[in-house]
Amino acid sequence: MEQAQERQPRALLVDGMALLFRGFFANSYGGYIRKTNAGLPTNAVYGFVKYLLDACKAFQPTHVVCCWDMGSTTFRTGQYAGYKANRPEAPNELIPQFELVKDVVESFGIPNVGVAGFEADDCLGTLAKVYREHAEVFILTGDHDMLQLVDDRITVVIMKKGQGNYAVYTPQFLLEERQLSPAQIVDLKGLMGDTSDNYPGVRGIGEKTALKLVLEYGSIDGILANLENLSKSVRAKIEADLEMLHMSRDLATIRCDVPVELEWERCLWVMDRASVANKFEELEFGSLMKLIG
Repeated sequence: MEQAQERQPRALLVDGMALLFRGFFANSYGGYIRKTNAGLPTNAVYGFVKYLLDACKAFQPTHVVCCWDMGSTTFRTGQYAGYKANRPEAPNELIPQFELVKDVVESFGIPNVGVAGFEADDCLGTLAKVYREHAEVFILTGDHDMLQLVDDRITVVIMKKGQGNYAVYTPQFLLEERQLSPAQIVDLKGLMGDTSDNYPGVRGIGEKTALKLVLEYGSIDGILANLENLSKSVRAKIEADLEMLHMSRDLATIRCDVPVELEWERCLWVMDRASVANKFEELEFGSLMKLIG
């Protein structure tokens, strides 16, 4: 492996939950769940490792960090009780893998980061803003909300269907694909809400209308300053739901001031092959040994 220190610094910030859930569902087709001989489910962790190593190969980071949610209670559920209340319980076979995957991440020498009361997204945003001062930052996720973090030093890599298939968002690509700036991602969510995270935005305004409004007036503030220019029905919907509009925008905003500190040197990506091989042996991941050289 090329010595990480000799290259231009590049951080890969990993949305652990996104990889783990994707790994679980990709490796449970037909109802078959991979387990060790002792009966411990490992299918999600197995998929996670494959995604992680593929991304490290594709993006060649010098530094890697993995961020995690720390339970379902966060400052957002304090703001809005319905936030993510529609999410189903995790499958039983996935539950023991939440801690197991962190052990595997540790065996790679990658720091696990999570802060109670905040989501992994907030930790990713905070670290991205800190690390962008001295490195290129790549955020690996499946969550399009993260596109609000894109800037000239922060690239958001969205995992698409199939391993090794990525959409790589720079400000230019975001503008080309969606005609939006990173900040407008938040305004769009404020207006249309998010069914996945279970907040409504403005009732009666869907993605098409929200996008038209944001493109025409630039932001929610721009729309509110031009209410008299809107159609009667759209204006009435916004005025009836002003409070929820502001709350939805706030819920969609990734916090970049989480109390998380992680020394840059601790994130150095230098894999201890023996440590990883031991962990793979323990989990009966023989078929993955070829991925670590």
